[in-house]
Amino acid sequence: QVQLVESGGGSVQAGGSLRLSCAASGYTYSNNYMTMAWFRQAPGKEREGVAAIEVGGGSTHYADSVKGRFTISQDNAKNTVYLQMNTLKPEDTAMYYCAAGLVLAPRLNWYRPAAYKNWGQGTQVTVSS
Repeated sequence: QVQLVESGGGSVQAGGSLRLSCAASGYTYSNNYMTMAWFRQAPGKEREGVAAIEVGGGSTHYADSVKGRFTISQDNAKNTVYLQMNTLKPEDTAMYYCAAGLVLAPRLNWYRPAAYKNWGQGTQVTVSS
């Protein structure tokens, strides 16, 4: 069974940085067709895609709201994907979830929650002004 475990959340002031980690187990992480992604969900809002990385080729995708501030990366040796978040804003406050799946046409569908079969438990990020 695939398991995803997030860590690295916390509370920071606006302008600060955090790095989230997602450790994957239960499958061969280097599956060339796997896409790993970060989603977030604030209270009363829908879950939204933040960033994704295609494990095989390393292509990355970002929501417009985080481009230039967030960076997704992977360490295949550690079966881990990271989300480096810089210049954080109060509107970045949310529960952040790691997801993994065999996403069809990831360039077009990476941001759709329904495209992912496996999810972590989430880690809270709170940004104060």
